[in-house]
Amino acid sequence: MKTQKYSVNQHLIETILAWVNAEEIAIPEIQRPFVWDTTKVRDFMDSLYHGYPVGYLIAWKNPNVRLKDGTLSEGKKILIDGQQRVTALTAAILGKYIINKEYQRVKIFISFNPIEEKFEVFNPAIEKNIMWIPNIAPLINGEVGLIKSVNNYCALNPQTNSDVIERNITKLMNITKKQIGLIELASDLDIEIVTEIFIRINSKGVVLSQADFAMSKITSNEKFNGPIIRKCIDYFCHLAVAPEFYQTIEDIDKDFCKTHYFQKMSWLKEENDDLYDPDYSDLLRVAFTSKFERGRLSDLVALLSGRNFETRGYEEEIAKLSFEKLENGLLNFINENNFKKFIMIIRSAGFISSSLVRSQNALNFAYIVYLKLREMKYESAEIESFVRKWFVMSILTGRYSGSPESSFDFDIKQITNKGMKEFLLDIESAELSDAYWNASLPQSLNSSVASSPYLNVFLAAQVRANDKGFLSKDILIADLITLKGDIHHIFPKDYLKSFGLNRSDYNQIANYVYMQSEINIRVGNKSPLIYFNEILNQILNGGLKYGGINNKEQLKENFQMNCIPETVFNMDIEDYEEFLKQRRILMAKKISNYYFLL
Repeated sequence: MKTQKYSVNQHLIETILAWVNAEEIAIPEIQRPFVWDTTKVRDFMDSLYHGYPVGYLIAWKNPNVRLKDGTLSEGKKILIDGQQRVTALTAAILGKYIINKEYQRVKIFISFNPIEEKFEVFNPAIEKNIMWIPNIAPLINGEVGLIKSVNNYCALNPQTNSDVIERNITKLMNITKKQIGLIELASDLDIEIVTEIFIRINSKGVVLSQADFAMSKITSNEKFNGPIIRKCIDYFCHLAVAPEFYQTIEDIDKDFCKTHYFQKMSWLKEENDDLYDPDYSDLLRVAFTSKFERGRLSDLVALLSGRNFETRGYEEEIAKLSFEKLENGLLNFINENNFKKFIMIIRSAGFISSSLVRSQNALNFAYIVYLKLREMKYESAEIESFVRKWFVMSILTGRYSGSPESSFDFDIKQITNKGMKEFLLDIESAELSDAYWNASLPQSLNSSVASSPYLNVFLAAQVRANDKGFLSKDILIADLITLKGDIHHIFPKDYLKSFGLNRSDYNQIANYVYMQSEINIRVGNKSPLIYFNEILNQILNGGLKYGGINNKEQLKENFQMNCIPETVFNMDIEDYEEFLKQRRILMAKKISNYYFLL
């Protein structure tokens, strides 16, 4: 007979709050910033007051860990769903500070009108209105007694019925006697099962990822510096997006500012590059996979719990070593030299803008490759080439678009066991053969999706080659991308629409070029047959109607840069499909040459 893997019980709210105060429930200080707005806290308190259902809390008990002396350390409960509700309780009832969405340390005051039995967020109007109790926390947590609060209120509002006021304030004070359901999951449940339970029970909530479980696990272990490690992850990711947040950390978290973690990330305060802005999931994956040579975050959760995969028991020494290893991976990730060198390598491949990078997991694993090869003592030039090739290969093949964790796990083990060169050669022979470049890639370029990874790789190839914009004499593709230039149509959109072609026809990737807007305006809706021959006339007779190109060699070079078939001079609407076909072949060839020179 199978053992029940969870329990469902009702607990008094005062019991839940007592567990929070005794730290029996692990609620990380910034597991997630408190994302509820204050009106939601008000509505939550109103629901409790009237006895409406407020949903279940879900906790996952940390496993009991065997210590060195042979004794067992009983695990805490990790709150995996209901943090916002419990944080609302601690703020509104216990009067504790919360960390808001801007990472500011604030208090929330909920006011109560005992005549109308209404709740409201404290504001200046309520402060001046004697019919409102400005802050319910002292009443509910026992700082102010019932008789005193009723007498004070009735003295300010002599027209009120003291019996009604006493009844309603008593009802308010009894909120902590209301019950809330707690689903407690057994400590030996696999993380995949925990995830499935969470989804089924709370399908309307924000589904927690395995990274969320890992972050909870990190924060709940104070013995091995978990809360500080967690802060480091959160603060780094926030700083990467908002460097101005540096001053906020200095203001709200002076203890953390004294740690070496803060010093290690201080370089971000003047960093505005947005090519790679990792969130906590990205950072965890890279740090974990590069140091543990595993790809599944469920393994990280198990190891941080002290899981011995052979005995299936839990040992403190394994947890200790796992935290140390994760910390090393984290410090490698946030290291200024590592991070900036990695970004420099990605830029050197032509990916100079975040608009060209559509796969965060491709970036993540490329950073893993960089960190791992450094650890394996590869030469710098080799590392740069391998990182560039791996990044482009993974984009072209969609390597991490399906089951990234499985792919991460397989790839890191192959790199470690086979070596980078041999493993990459295996992939190239299997997935980037002549058939891929000559048939599969041209077919993939048959797309109208402007954000296509294949178009982005083509543009990166143009950037790396220092190619100029279409019909431009001096302006580079890189300039047009960086300065938010526009993509235009070689066969003008309005021209194609006039023949009844629809969006998916005229917005073909092979019909796109980066072109200066002023040149595009001159092209207008002319047929290529007309405006290309006007360009030839410009070269023969002078004048600069279509950019600055003034000789045939420059024009031929520009065509080659932008993969324009020279047959375009004789093309009209009936030749459009043939034009697309020819250009796709040229684009694929350019991408192939680019890849093998990385």
